[in-house]
Amino acid sequence: MTAGAPYTEATIGYWQDLTPEVPARFPATAPYRFGYPVTLPCGRILVLPLRQLPDGDCAVASLIANQASHLVVAALADHMATQARAFDAEIIVGLPTLGLAFASLIAERLGQKRYVPLGYSRKFWYDDALSEPVTSITSPETGKKLRLDPNLLPLIEGRRVVLVDDAISTGTTAIAAARLLQKVGADIAGMVVAMKQTNRWQASTAALSPPLAVRAVYGCPLFQRGEAGWVPLVETQPAIP
Repeated sequence: MTAGAPYTEATIGYWQDLTPEVPARFPATAPYRFGYPVTLPCGRILVLPLRQLPDGDCAVASLIANQASHLVVAALADHMATQARAFDAEIIVGLPTLGLAFASLIAERLGQKRYVPLGYSRKFWYDDALSEPVTSITSPETGKKLRLDPNLLPLIEGRRVVLVDDAISTGTTAIAAARLLQKVGADIAGMVVAMKQTNRWQASTAALSPPLAVRAVYGCPLFQRGEAGWVPLVETQPAIP
């Protein structure tokens, strides 16, 4: 590697293991190269790959839940269920796409026999009134809408719900989900994610009425490229849970 190199790599080996300590090939402190280790509430370490953002000067730690091992997903779901239990909600609402990897597991751990999935694809019986436009940091295309199957309305109308997603970054997906569910009369107790990815989402979720409470298993800052690796910007570190 040369000075100023991206210090990123292919992610196929990531999200597969939890370890008692930071693996030897990854720095445990800044500057970070390739991976960023986070400590779960159980004390085990999960190393997340660092992804360079399009501007080339910054990076974020990444979690792709549907590429993770069953062991990692189950461990995160255990901790997310603990956070969801604190909201004392009647039903879990899973956000697409990666939030669905956790929603059913969390509902099961809370003793709920099912959950409500939101989606992006429009089935022919869907009602466009039950949709909200949305973009995200990993899916920035315009025209995408978050949708609720009208057949699932009785499960959430007038009920206390918790939103579940893999991560919160800009907050746009969370806000779209909150608006959609409020429109159909749900009482949103809060949101649970595996990862708070920086704190950019805080102002927008706080501006909702009522503000959206978000709890997470771990949080990651924004990283700035340095000559020896990626350096976390301390002011972007989100509070946990």
